[in-house]
Amino acid sequence: MNLWKKFTFALAVSAGSLVGCSDDSNDLDTMIPENEKEPTTAQIQGFVFYPALTSATEANVQQLKVPAGFAVNKFAEGVGKPRIIAVDDAGHVYVSDRASGTVTLLQDTNNDGKADIQKIVATIRQAHGLAIQGGRLYVMSVNELYSTDINMADGTLGRPQLLLSDLPDGGQHPNRTLAFGPDGKLYMSVGSTCNSCPEPNPENATMLVANADGSDRRIFAKGLRNTIGFGWHPQTKEFWGMDHGIDWLGDDEQQEELNKITDGADYGWPYIYGAGNYNPSDRPSGTTYAEYAKRTTNPTLSYQAHSAPMAMVFYTGTQFPQEYQNDAFVAMRGSWNRSSPVGYKVVRVHFENGQPTRFDDFLSGFLVNSRNSHFGRLVGLAVNRDGSLLVSDDTNGVIYRVARQ
Repeated sequence: MNLWKKFTFALAVSAGSLVGCSDDSNDLDTMIPENEKEPTTAQIQGFVFYPALTSATEANVQQLKVPAGFAVNKFAEGVGKPRIIAVDDAGHVYVSDRASGTVTLLQDTNNDGKADIQKIVATIRQAHGLAIQGGRLYVMSVNELYSTDINMADGTLGRPQLLLSDLPDGGQHPNRTLAFGPDGKLYMSVGSTCNSCPEPNPENATMLVANADGSDRRIFAKGLRNTIGFGWHPQTKEFWGMDHGIDWLGDDEQQEELNKITDGADYGWPYIYGAGNYNPSDRPSGTTYAEYAKRTTNPTLSYQAHSAPMAMVFYTGTQFPQEYQNDAFVAMRGSWNRSSPVGYKVVRVHFENGQPTRFDDFLSGFLVNSRNSHFGRLVGLAVNRDGSLLVSDDTNGVIYRVARQ
């Protein structure tokens, strides 16, 4: 069976029409003028390739790759379509499933590295983002924010309390995430409704901030297409997030962005991407590309386009070697808009003196059969109470555990 769909096309169009951007290797030069007095010309070469889904067999799990001294096992399986993971101080592991609208509790009561308790503890339509603060679990769906008490004795939850009900519609990116910052405020990522377009709702493609009860909500930063994974460096308290690049700009554009997120900043989407590159699909209204680019903040680091970064977590546990302290992990869900697959792994972000310096593979090997199949598209990350790293896959319903041997 042919798993490939391939298409190429070249367009010369008036400014403002929907086109893609090419790299310098294309035959047709890309021309993106500063104003609409000249035509925009761009060439697109686009691919769709979804690796086939295969089972998370023991043989497949055994061939997963981690650094020397680490091992991988299934912490839980049969968990539906697990997405975001949150762990409280008592070791209760909570996993969201947006498809079923549930939150599941996992517990490893005998400390053998495998969950022996698995039960649904909340049902909230399109539940996705999870965060824990002050003995309460916060759950974010597309339009709503809830909080509920955690029973520390057994991990069960109280009755969810609705805090917000007017968050923007989801569109293409409905997977809301949230976290509490060092200032005690609640930060909520709201993705764009589209691949590339001016948003009618100013809260789309932003990072929002509010009080813990949802009050005094405002836009903290904008121009973020879909920053699902974010967090604060444990030492510097600086705010970092991984943003998804625009699709249909070619195999190697737009690269995924690691941004230092600051109050009031604009990260360029949909008009400017990367180090000041112009997106030919959407022209900023009432100004030029150059003027808009001056107001935007460029990424600190970039990663392979179409890898689809998901959860991000800084490591502060005690199980991993000291060199891992205050580095970050990012789950790369994996590509579809590319001729050959990338992502499908967990990467480590090295930080030196509080600043990110490079990405390295940490957990890989989910692409098999000559990279034509996969047995895991990764989403959630959390540091477990014992210092191991938990990783969710929503295609085979598995939670993986990476630990020191």
